[in-house]
Amino acid sequence: MLQTLDGGRLSIGAMGLGGAQGCFEMALKYSNERVQFGKPISKFQVNAFKLADMALEIECARLLLYKACWLRDNDKPFSKEAAMGKLYCSEVMYRCANHAVQLHGGYGLMKEYDIERFYRDQKLLDIGEGTSEVQRIVISRLIGAV
Repeated sequence: MLQTLDGGRLSIGAMGLGGAQGCFEMALKYSNERVQFGKPISKFQVNAFKLADMALEIECARLLLYKACWLRDNDKPFSKEAAMGKLYCSEVMYRCANHAVQLHGGYGLMKEYDIERFYRDQKLLDIGEGTSEVQRIVISRLIGAV
C-alpha cells in the first residue's frame, strides 16, 4: 500500500510541476504584453524577479521529480524522493500561482483569465496523496529525524 502512495505522490508532483510551468508561461506572456509607463511590466525589476524565481523553482522541482521517477524506473528505493517531490512540486505550484496572479493584477482573479483556475486547483495538490504536513513527517522519518 505504501508503494502505491509513493507512485501517487509522483503523479501529484507531476501535476504540481505542470501547473507551475503553466502559471509561469501565462505570467511571462501576460507580463510581456501588458504595458505600463511605456514598457512591458516584465521589464520592471520587481516583476522580472518574480519571473526569475518562478523559473528557478520550476527547474529545481523538475530535477527533484525526475530523480524520483528515475529511481522508481530503475527499481531503486524512492519513497523519500517521492515525498520530497510531491511536497516541493505542490508548494512550487502555489508560489508560482501566487506570483502569476500578482503579475496579472486584478485580472488574475477574474474567471475570464485562466490564471485564477490554477490558483484554485493548486489547493488539491496540498491535500492529495497526503498533506504537506504528512509529507514532512514521511521525509523526517526517512532521513532518520523521527
